Amino acid sequence: MKQKKLSAVLAVSLGLLAAGAAFAKVPAAEADKLGKELTCTGATKAGNADGSIPAFTGKILGVPPGVKFTKSVGQFQPDIYANEKPLFEITAANMAQYGDKLSDGQKALLKKFPTTMRIPVYPGHRDFRYDDEICAVVKHNALEAEVVNDGNGVKGFMGALPFPIPKTGLELFWNNMIPSRASTEDVERDLALVGAGGDVAWGRTNYVQLSRYDSKESLGKPNEGKYAWVTNFTILPEREKGSVILSIEPMNFGTDKRLAWNYDPGTRRVRQLPEFGYDQPSPGSSGKVTIDSDRLFNGAPDRYEWSMQGKREMFVPANAFRIHQQIKYADLIKPGHPNPAYTRYELRRVLVLEGKLKPNYRHLYSKRVMFIDEDTGHAVSGDFYDARGQLWQHGEINYYYAYDIKKWHAGTSFYYDLSSGSYVAYNLFQERPKAPILGKDNLKPSQYTPEAIRNLGN
Repeated sequence: MKQKKLSAVLAVSLGLLAAGAAFAKVPAAEADKLGKELTCTGATKAGNADGSIPAFTGKILGVPPGVKFTKSVGQFQPDIYANEKPLFEITAANMAQYGDKLSDGQKALLKKFPTTMRIPVYPGHRDFRYDDEICAVVKHNALEAEVVNDGNGVKGFMGALPFPIPKTGLELFWNNMIPSRASTEDVERDLALVGAGGDVAWGRTNYVQLSRYDSKESLGKPNEGKYAWVTNFTILPEREKGSVILSIEPMNFGTDKRLAWNYDPGTRRVRQLPEFGYDQPSPGSSGKVTIDSDRLFNGAPDRYEWSMQGKREMFVPANAFRIHQQIKYADLIKPGHPNPAYTRYELRRVLVLEGKLKPNYRHLYSKRVMFIDEDTGHAVSGDFYDARGQLWQHGEINYYYAYDIKKWHAGTSFYYDLSSGSYVAYNLFQERPKAPILGKDNLKPSQYTPEAIRNLGN
């Protein structure tokens, strides 16, 4: 059955390629490197010269051999690298030795907390892969996908990375926007606002998303219509309990727009929000995280000029199973930064994406620099600059390979205010009864309406 499905995807892809070769974004000879010297998502298969970045193996698809795991029920994922120890640790004292492999934000964080902050560097692993059906669509996108509507959309095919061999900043931008994620996600997640002195204010929401782009039915079909539906039900802080936000994400911001509604439990009314996104505060964050900072950037790209600043080696969070076990928040959340005993960094190749605010546009961030993991297309680290052009914030996302869905998933993230010394720990679920329930495919667009969030709030 799986072979029949793969053959069907390949047949559609090859047929469309023959019909549309004139619109190819990279030459066929270049795209032919995918799955050979390049991985199917465009990363260099070979390791680096000294072996500190290993060669890609892709030997694991889904649940690793010998691991007991039940899919799509919210089981915390076993850490197959749990017995490994750090090769070394980077601190303020020795960071000059590794400066070419750190971002400006990482350096600033180490300097801010010289006695407690450290970056534990573990052996690198490139063991996980996407399934063949997704790789077939990536190949299709390599030849035909293109940025349209002044950068606000992509003409391509759903369910996979659009630009495995990106040539422009906007192409790299869209890789982070629409790589390949969970088709459905249901998670009760916590948010910690950690003050400079270590005091913590808590937020909690129930986040439920349906991604049409990543559904099995959409795989390989042309990008069109709606991308995803999301509800965020606030549980904490108490003063906001019962508030619900519904957002509907477009596939193309040039021909459609993000729609959002808010249910207010105080008035028991639902109202449509005239604008939702950009630097508006994320629900439950007390204004410390912007809506468009989730996954380091999401939403329309129109306020920034995006440029690709090359490829580099960098220490970034990777294979972050360790931090997503059932850990007590008191052990994880510490003043200034999380407990480094639970973080895991590896040396990886990243593509550097820079966004500079366009003239006559406003935003809290005048510049944002994101570091895109070459193996996955996901932004894993980012530096944010204020209106004066000064480094202000640093963010990191702990991605892990989700056995449920055979894809990478954005786990707990941290947003640091480098001026005040405070930070936000976002998307925590370590003390919740369940981890994210991924790929259950039990949601429908009809569940995401203004009337539905009224009933949810009540």
